[in-house]
Amino acid sequence: MKPERTKSFNYAVGMFGTSIPINLLKTFAAAFYIKNLGLSTAQWASVLFIYTFIDAIDNPVYGFLSDRTRSKWGRRRPWLVIGTPLLVLGLIFFYNPPALLAGKSLLAYAMLFYIFTGTLDSVINANYGALFPELFPDENSRAKTNALRQAFQLVAMIVSIALTPIVTDAIGFANTAIIYGILGGAVILYMALTAREKPISEEEQKPRLWDSLKTLLVNPKFWIAGLANAFYSATMSLVMAALPFYAEYKLGISSLQQTILFATVLLIAIAAVVVWAGLVRKYTLMPAWRAALITLTLAFIPLYFANNFVTAVICSALVGFGFAGVITTMDLVQARIMDEDQRKHNVRREGIISNALGFMNRLNGLFTSLAFLLVGKLFLFESGDNPGPHPDQASLFLLTIFPFVLSLISVLFAFLLNFPQDRGGLPESDQPASASAELPPYPTSKQLK
Repeated sequence: MKPERTKSFNYAVGMFGTSIPINLLKTFAAAFYIKNLGLSTAQWASVLFIYTFIDAIDNPVYGFLSDRTRSKWGRRRPWLVIGTPLLVLGLIFFYNPPALLAGKSLLAYAMLFYIFTGTLDSVINANYGALFPELFPDENSRAKTNALRQAFQLVAMIVSIALTPIVTDAIGFANTAIIYGILGGAVILYMALTAREKPISEEEQKPRLWDSLKTLLVNPKFWIAGLANAFYSATMSLVMAALPFYAEYKLGISSLQQTILFATVLLIAIAAVVVWAGLVRKYTLMPAWRAALITLTLAFIPLYFANNFVTAVICSALVGFGFAGVITTMDLVQARIMDEDQRKHNVRREGIISNALGFMNRLNGLFTSLAFLLVGKLFLFESGDNPGPHPDQASLFLLTIFPFVLSLISVLFAFLLNFPQDRGGLPESDQPASASAELPPYPTSKQLK
């Protein structure tokens, strides 16, 4: 394997590892605690609501600390190596609550380990994401590597989402969390120990927290991209959380059929990543990103009318196609924001920006929390023991109606974001698809003086 391909593979496979634990947490947590253990939708909404604010606060802090880290291991690797085992433990404890817990004690336990696992996921993804623009400084290598890592993410989703219904039927959520946690953690550690960060000297200027935050707060592109990503992320978080409810209450299908449904969507998405990567090369990044968001939004319309297993598979595949487009392009948009910030301010702070964008992303918890609260109010869906008179309509609301609105808002923000001056001073629309240029070298604090 050529060195460049090895570099791309070693980094990209990390997405498989980071996706396994968080997909199990975000997709099945609500169903596990509401349907299986009896928490109410209102109680679960409170978990999501509180977690959102905690996660929003910790994200910029993690990025700041990562950017300022100086060690012989690099800036990102220590956080990845230390945080991964803690992430695995958090996932295992979350899906292994003591049998004696019930009511408020169960709610407190669920909240504690949901927040603990979620914040460790923030640590891992912040440092993993910050490596991307550093390891791959030109747009051509970014596009290729990002397509590969999104393919790994989709494979991880097949494992941690599509296969989970039949796996948990066979061995239960407790053992599933142990297996998935160890699998994901091992891959993350492999990525962390094989990725080669650029050497950084003690003399290089360290980013300052308040200066960095002030710079981001006055950067309109940060806000637009962040909000677009937040509404998109809320869309997909809600879709993943709603799938188990939709499969049971709307379609009434078996665990095997659920696996087929989920797997079909993700297999379509894996194939579609190649299509979207080609569209990025042909039409440039921003048009492809907007087209992907529009495709995802429109896909919820036919899904609303799907009323059996076959039509659900077909319509869900359309969602998978749009989803593949967004994950193929979103990180490239965010990398451009990091590039512009570095060029303008001559300081490396990928971690802070990555986490600040992650902070915006984590705002999706407000919207998913609102969705579960509305389901309880509008459809009287309280819990698995008391699903109300119309659980099928409640699940449809969670899967299609609310996500459609959120995704539409994301589309509107996407049309507000532009990068008029791209490589060589040309507008993006005039760039040749094969163009690529290395970023200028990062200066040291002495050079700045």
